[in-house]
Order: sequence, then C-alpha cells, then structure tokens
Amino acid sequence: MSLHDPIGTDKEGNEITLIDILGTEADDVVDKVQLKIEKSKIYRNLEILDDREKEVVVGRFGLELGGEERTQREIAKELGISRSYVSRIEKRALMKLYHEFYKAKR
Repeated sequence: MSLHDPIGTDKEGNEITLIDILGTEADDVVDKVQLKIEKSKIYRNLEILDDREKEVVVGRFGLELGGEERTQREIAKELGISRSYVSRIEKRALMKLYHEFYKAKR
C-alpha cells in the first residue's frame, strides 16, 4: 500500500489518501517546501502546471499582482471544493515545481 492510495472519501466525495490524514499538517509541509523554492522561481515556472494547480499555487503564495497569501480554507471556499482537495492539488503542484527545479540544476 502506498501513502497516496485512496482510503475513502470526504464529505464532498473527494478521495482521501493516507498521506492526507497522517502526521504533519499540510501547512507544515508547504512551509518546508517554501524554504527551498523561492516565489520568483515558482512564478517563472507556472506554465508547467494545469489551470487548477496554477490557481491554487498563485492563491497560496500570493503571486498575483499585489496579492496576499491565502489559506487552503480560503481557496477551498473560493473554488467550491474541500480544503483537503486544495491540499492535494497544492502538494501535486509543488512536487511538479520541485521536479522542474531539480531537473534545471542538472
């Protein structure tokens, strides 16, 4: 079994994985990733993300002009989806960006 295998669904019917409910808060994970990835690098590489991932990352990191960083709950409310789904989208997007940055260093 993988940490990313679905183990059920939330109230909105979105899949829940083991990693969603284990150990660290999603915001703690994001804070650690933020230390490694500068906002400017994220902004320059947004084109590798799909529209939903882009929307979440731009909102979370306040990348729009004069934008403020917003919480997962705020973004979930704006998009009409669950906070856990926003968390999964954010994690997926940050992993894509991380892999893009890692690839660029080689």
